[in-house]
Amino acid sequence: MTRKFDVLVIGGGNAALCAAISARRAGASVLVLEGAPKFYRGGNTRHTRNMRCAHDAATDILTGPYTEEEFWDDLLRLTGGQTDEELAKFMIAESKDILNWIVEQGVRWQPSLGGTLSLGRTNSFFLGGGRAMLNALYLTAEKLGVEIAYDAEVTDLQIEEGMFLSATLKQPIDGAAEIRASALVAAAGGFEANIEWLKEYWGDAADNFLIRGTPYNRGSILKLLLDKGVQDIGDPTQCHAVAIDARAPKFDGGIITRHDSVVFGIVVNKHAQRFYDEGEDIWPKRYAIWGRLVAAQPDQIAYIIFDSTVVTSFMPTLFPPIAGATLAELADKLGLEPAGLEKTVTDFNAAVQPGTFDHTILDDCRTEGITPPKTHWARRIETAPFLAYPVRPGITFTYLGTRVNKQSRMVMKDGKPSANMFAAGEIMAGNVLGKGYAAGIGMTIGSVFGRVAGREAAKNARN
Repeated sequence: MTRKFDVLVIGGGNAALCAAISARRAGASVLVLEGAPKFYRGGNTRHTRNMRCAHDAATDILTGPYTEEEFWDDLLRLTGGQTDEELAKFMIAESKDILNWIVEQGVRWQPSLGGTLSLGRTNSFFLGGGRAMLNALYLTAEKLGVEIAYDAEVTDLQIEEGMFLSATLKQPIDGAAEIRASALVAAAGGFEANIEWLKEYWGDAADNFLIRGTPYNRGSILKLLLDKGVQDIGDPTQCHAVAIDARAPKFDGGIITRHDSVVFGIVVNKHAQRFYDEGEDIWPKRYAIWGRLVAAQPDQIAYIIFDSTVVTSFMPTLFPPIAGATLAELADKLGLEPAGLEKTVTDFNAAVQPGTFDHTILDDCRTEGITPPKTHWARRIETAPFLAYPVRPGITFTYLGTRVNKQSRMVMKDGKPSANMFAAGEIMAGNVLGKGYAAGIGMTIGSVFGRVAGREAAKNARN
């Protein structure tokens, strides 16, 4: 550990491993510093399921083409134009090759899951999920000779005039408290697990947020980089946040606490009032807005209300629904005003228009004369027992990050590219995601820019 490495990678998830493998395949000596213990390695990647990549034709596991143009249209719509167009289109073009490259690193695909996910054409699912995908990448990295250290928390970075010199460790590794390298790849995630930092932007509401992923993403590396002259990008209040079960643990609840049942019912706040269109768009393009929507409600709590006719229409979660033989009984169990919930459901039912239900398309089942509307998949809630899930904002990752260019090279506050610092994954996701989210894009960002960052860092170190 006292020698100088060609490339130092800080982080231990998908982006970090893609960078480490890419750099090692380019001939560089590589050290990965993972701040978590080995069992918890991998950051948020442990909880992932799939990746969104452009492709021109159906494959063994994808049902049809997903062109670069369609991917770009989806990204443009979900971000409302708040994206770096050059970087985003670069990522989309590079994603076509990632489908095969990631398999070459030992990752295996499986046919996509069904239900409301509607991802069979656009997203490739990891066989065994995110942890299996991570294990494959770690195994490949180790076979290639990448050195990996766990419990390796970095407390300081020595950076002079945009050039990385060394990293200081909280606990020495093999006697070394300082690691020197010719190039740095920062892939250490966002700051979603740092509640105090979140409260700087969200106030006391952040105390009610649940963190879907790792408790180790506290943003310490991001803060160091920004304090030492790296240019920031992104709105600190923007993030990938979904509605997850209010009974979930504070950290690491993962995918099994997410609810995909919104399109089959209505969502009300603590006053038993609806507050947003539950049928706005196909679920994978809209599921990630619900975390912020719930965050804006009183006490950051909401309830998905549905009836017994739809219980087999979506994937079950870790926690069972709360049931009531009547709406009043359900309201009582949820701590809602019974008359308020009964009125909301009655008004909704009266507004539902006749139509042909089909959750796989934007169908013609809608409401009329009610605010907010439900523009698709609107069906009456009338068959007992009545059911509900309590939900809170579940943050996956934050969008405030480091600005980068197409080489994944960090850009300094003076607008000049760093001499030898690169970034990949959630720590730079705000370049592509100004707001909004669609399923699998986080893994695309990590894989594409991780691969590029590792390749460019190795080239930089050799020069």
